[in-house]
Amino acid sequence: MAYGYPGGVTFPVVGMVGGGQLARMTHEAGIPLGIKFKLLSDTPQDSAAQVVGDVVIGDYRDLDTLRSFARGCDVITFDHEHVPTEHLRALEADGIPVRPGPDALVHAQDKGVMRARLDAIGVPCPRHRIVSDPADVERFAAEGAGFPVILKTVRGGYDGKGVWVVRSSKEAAEPFRAGVPVLAEEKVDFARELAANIVRSPHGQAVAYPVVESIQVDGVCDTVIAPAPGLDPELAGQAQELALRIAQELDVVGHLAVELFETADGRILVNELAMRPHNSGHWTQDGAITSQFANHVRAVLDLPLGDPRPRARWTVMANVLGGDYPDMYYAYLHCMARDPQLKIHMYGKDVKPGRKVGHVNTYGDDLADVRERAAHAAGYLRGTITE
Repeated sequence: MAYGYPGGVTFPVVGMVGGGQLARMTHEAGIPLGIKFKLLSDTPQDSAAQVVGDVVIGDYRDLDTLRSFARGCDVITFDHEHVPTEHLRALEADGIPVRPGPDALVHAQDKGVMRARLDAIGVPCPRHRIVSDPADVERFAAEGAGFPVILKTVRGGYDGKGVWVVRSSKEAAEPFRAGVPVLAEEKVDFARELAANIVRSPHGQAVAYPVVESIQVDGVCDTVIAPAPGLDPELAGQAQELALRIAQELDVVGHLAVELFETADGRILVNELAMRPHNSGHWTQDGAITSQFANHVRAVLDLPLGDPRPRARWTVMANVLGGDYPDMYYAYLHCMARDPQLKIHMYGKDVKPGRKVGHVNTYGDDLADVRERAAHAAGYLRGTITE
């Protein structure tokens, strides 16, 4: 790509497919650098469409729409993994840089492909295989420790959707109704969930953020603690090295989140991959020298990556979910007065029960205090805490 100064200052145009909050926050990170963003969004009301100046409304599943959108973009990146792989190959054939590329992104799009590749490169994973019907699920259970087992549709699942915990073959019928392959996995006896976030550029530079603890409620990320408290430094190093190796082996460009299980016996197993900014990295906006969003922008443009080190001893991110109290702006009065250091990030979404509408970040030297401040702010904004 030829940017530069002959004839005037020229800045690249980043084409972002998907108009959600990840696109919104990635755009925000590019503003100080003067980076131009062009957005392909489903609707004008989407989170990022409210703030990006150049918005195209269209269907990312339509190749002609993607090709038209890509004209004038110097690079294409994403806030979700759902663009058809064959469409991305077509854009690359047209000469448009796609980052991450389709050969990498397919491992975040298809859980069956991901598991097969991770097996091939020796990455520790839960026991798994593709199953054909409920009877095959029963055979899978019998091959291991029995029920319960985890069933996942290989494509399309997120935030607990497309995932089932089944305790018998009779409970296993629902996943097969989607008409896509189903992956069976052992139900891991884990002590907690971790995430290793790294960013990698096209020329191979990579940085690793501290490994975090991710606390889930009903299949949705609720709280992230950075760094993961009490994590053995050797195990933390193994997790970072594992994420860096996966990024190199799969040729990931941009941000990679590796969701992990820390088992009861002190091992780590890979649960999921995400090749975009990720909820487990939102703490970096206020808690790291360079956020995941800023480094994702740098990576897709092949700029030198920024320092991932934390700014404070502890940073806690708590998701703000919609509840029965829609007037979140009024709640700012209490939250900001109670905690002047609190950082609130809202996504411009309509408030609906259980929907992610924002997050808060707190930081400091006392973990108990930092956790309490984050939980209180998120709860007050939602309406579950009233004082």
